[in-house]
Amino acid sequence: MTSPPRYAAEQLHRYASALLQKAGMQTELAECVADTLVQGDLLGHDTHGLALLAGYLKELETGSMRAQGAPLVVSDRPAALLWDGQRLPGPWLMKQAMDTLTPRARELGVSSLVIRRSHHIACLAVYLLRALQDDLLMVLACSDANSASVAPFGGTQAVFTPNPLALGFPLSDESGVMVDISASITTNGMSNRKHKAGEKYAYDVLIDADGNPSNDPALLFATPPGTLLPVGGLTHGHKGYGLSLLVESLTGGLAGHGRADPKEGWGATVHITLYDLKAFGGHAEFLRQMDTVAERCRTNKPIDPQRPVRLPGEGGLARRAQQLKEGVQLHPSILPSLEDYANKFGVKL
Repeated sequence: MTSPPRYAAEQLHRYASALLQKAGMQTELAECVADTLVQGDLLGHDTHGLALLAGYLKELETGSMRAQGAPLVVSDRPAALLWDGQRLPGPWLMKQAMDTLTPRARELGVSSLVIRRSHHIACLAVYLLRALQDDLLMVLACSDANSASVAPFGGTQAVFTPNPLALGFPLSDESGVMVDISASITTNGMSNRKHKAGEKYAYDVLIDADGNPSNDPALLFATPPGTLLPVGGLTHGHKGYGLSLLVESLTGGLAGHGRADPKEGWGATVHITLYDLKAFGGHAEFLRQMDTVAERCRTNKPIDPQRPVRLPGEGGLARRAQQLKEGVQLHPSILPSLEDYANKFGVKL
C-alpha cells in the first residue's frame, strides 16, 4: 500500500495564502489565516485546519467574510476590552488580540478581550501554543450565535453550538498543557465530515428530535433535526450543559451581542484572557506546582500499559514536531475540496 503523501508546512502555507489572496483577501490577513490553518493541521486538528479553507473561500466570495479592514474598538479599559470584529477573518483578529493583550498582561497581571462579530477563528490550540511560547496562562472560549446544534440537558431543541473552551500554560521542560475541548461530546466539523463520507460514530453522540440516542450524524440534517449531546451524555449531560452556559456568559454575555440578536452568518464571539505567571504566586512557584501535577499525571499507573497517561496537548506537540520534520499528512478530503478554487484561480500545490 502506498503511504499517503506528505507536504512541507511552508508549501501548504504558500498554497493557502495564494488561494485567499486570489479570492480578494489582503496579503497580511491571508498570510495570517494560512499560517493558522496549517498550524492546526500540524497539531493534528485536521477538522479545524486546511479543511476549513474551502468554506472560508466561499465566505469571501459571498461577502460574508470581509477581506480587509480593522476591528472597531467598542470599549477599552486597561485590563478589559471589547471589539467589534466587523466579520473580519477570525485568525487575523486573534493575532491582533494577542498582540494587544500580551503587553497589558505583562503590566497589569491579567488582561481580557471579548470580540463580537468575528468570523470563525479556526483551531483554538494554535493560540494556546503561542501562550505557551510567551510564558503566559491563557483561557479562550468561543461560541457562534448564528447557529445551534446542541440542546440543553434534558431537551431536544438546539440552543448552543459545541462552545469550545480552551486552556494553555507552560511547564518547565519547555512543553506545556493545551486543553482544547467542547461542551458537546463531538463537534460540528467532525459530524459534517462523517455525514459527507456516509460514516457513523462508534458510539452514541447525538439524539434525534424525539430524544432517542444515535450514532448517525445524518440526524443533524434531518427534518426536524437531531442534536449533539452535551459532555456527559444522556446520564451526566448537566456537566456539558453547565460548560455551555459558562461559554455563553463569557462570550455573548460579556460581548452584549449573541443569541438575542439577528443572525449574520457563520461567525464567532470570542473571549480571551491572558495571565502573567509572575503577577500571582510567581513564575517559579507556578512551574513548581504545575510540574508536580504534570509528573503525577504522567507517572500514573495506566489502565492499559500500552497507553500511558498523557497531558492534554502532549500528542499534538509531538505530532507538530514530527510533521515539521517529515511533512504534513492531510486528511484525504481536504485537497479535493479545494480543487474547484485551485482551478478557478490557477493556483497549484
